Amino acid sequence: MVVKVEVFTSDSCPHCPAAVNVANEAKEVLGDAADIIICNIGSEENRQKAISLGIMAVPTIAIDDEIAFVGAPALDELVNKVKSLI
Repeated sequence: MVVKVEVFTSDSCPHCPAAVNVANEAKEVLGDAADIIICNIGSEENRQKAISLGIMAVPTIAIDDEIAFVGAPALDELVNKVKSLI
């Protein structure tokens, strides 16, 4: 089973690069078990997706279309969350 991990970001957010880095590091640990998608809310499609999920701040990480983290989690938190869904 592949778990979809979406990282919602914006260009002006100083904390978003940390969330992207953690997601990329998690991908290295999880391999093909996780599909990491970076969703910059600067695009209309990603903004609408964020609104539909009820996202109010960036960075936010949604896992399988459910908000899992607001802010950048620690690597082990993200990896453990994804592993619990596999």
